[in-house]
Amino acid sequence: MINETSAGGVVAFGNTILLLRKYNGDWVLPKGRVEDNEELHTTALREVMEETGVKAEIIQYLGDINYKYKNIQYDEIVSKTVHWYLMSSHNMQCTPQKKEGFIDAKYVHMDKVTKILKYEDEKKIITKSLKLIRSNL
Repeated sequence: MINETSAGGVVAFGNTILLLRKYNGDWVLPKGRVEDNEELHTTALREVMEETGVKAEIIQYLGDINYKYKNIQYDEIVSKTVHWYLMSSHNMQCTPQKKEGFIDAKYVHMDKVTKILKYEDEKKIITKSLKLIRSNL
């Protein structure tokens, strides 16, 4: 089994959350692999910037999720842990990173985010984020 660690961000601007749409139509949160000797929060900020063009600021750590999937290329099971951070941005300018397979990036109203996200684990992180955001409004 391969162990993999990633970090990502739930980026808020006002009452919206930043999402990416993959080439297959799935809407997801920005995240990516931790590079050698890189701290988790640094990875999260870097991945948000690389995948969306958004310069975000971390508000707080949200926790991690773990899941397994089969890597078809290597015919191995991957155990992946993703560390999530609640972030804010100062504007709604965003550009999807096409070379990573993203075809759209946009801010979605917080009431609609969980309805269009693809993955249940990301929906749970969004739900936690929305509780924090709403308690501070």
